[in-house]
Parts: sequence; structure tokens; C-alpha cells
Amino acid sequence: MSFDSSHMKKPLWHRPFTLEWLNSWHEQTLQRHLGIVFTEIGPDYLKATMPVEWFTKQPAGLLHGGANVVLAESLGSAASVLCIEWEKYSVVGLEINANHLRAVRQGKVSGITYPLHLGRSTHVWEIKIYDDGGRLSCISRITNMILEKPVPGFTEQ
Repeated sequence: MSFDSSHMKKPLWHRPFTLEWLNSWHEQTLQRHLGIVFTEIGPDYLKATMPVEWFTKQPAGLLHGGANVVLAESLGSAASVLCIEWEKYSVVGLEINANHLRAVRQGKVSGITYPLHLGRSTHVWEIKIYDDGGRLSCISRITNMILEKPVPGFTEQ
């Protein structure tokens, strides 16, 4: 089940953006080190891929569960950031969980995130990760807190 955005007065994304911008935003980050690439922007979702290579595997030769979580958090966090007014707010993760359902040994995995809840102070995103055969290998959920940025020049007494 996906989030029904048809009732929303404003578009899901706060402003237009491109895949090129989104991917360049993640240069010099863990996402880039793990080969995560954003591949699709939909009206209410983001997609990204990650290779299953030596740098994303655990010693037994399987995709590392932590790598799945990095892919999931990358998708859910980026999606929250794209929903807010960057000048006024920032996003921090509160909680993430993952259920690893199927081992992946090679190829790549693809993740997609949809919102479950977009509130004033919290966002909840569901992330599903699939192997090359289209089989669900991991399902995750992230809760992000939306924080108001301090007013420039303001200091508490």
C-alpha cells in the first residue's frame, strides 16, 4: 500500500529537483562510497540502487544488513529533506528498523521509498529493497524529525 497524496494541497516535493542534483548532493559521503545512486523521482517516491560487491558484503559473501540500512536511510532521509523548506527546517533521523527477508549474493539491489506519514514535526517513510530478480529482500521504516532552524543572529540569553 502506498501513500495517497491525492488529498494534499501542495505537491509532495517542496521544489523541483533532478537526479543529477540529488546524486551530486551525495558526493563525498557514505552513500557514494557504497555506490548508491538515485535512479528515479516519482510524484510521491524516490528510487535508488546499490551494488552487491566486496564493499557492501559481509564475510560470508552476502549483502551486509548494515548496507541495506544505509540504502534505506539514504532514501528516507533524502525524501524528507526534499519535502521541507530547507531555509527554515532541517531533518534528523529518530529511528530506523529493517527486516532482512532474503539473502542477496550478487548483482545490485534497488530501493524505493514512499511516505507513510508527513506531519509538521515527523515524517515516516517505508523503504522496500529488491534484488535483481524483483524479489523483496529487505523492508525498512525510518522516522525523521523535522527541526526548525535557529533564526540567524539569534542567541538565547
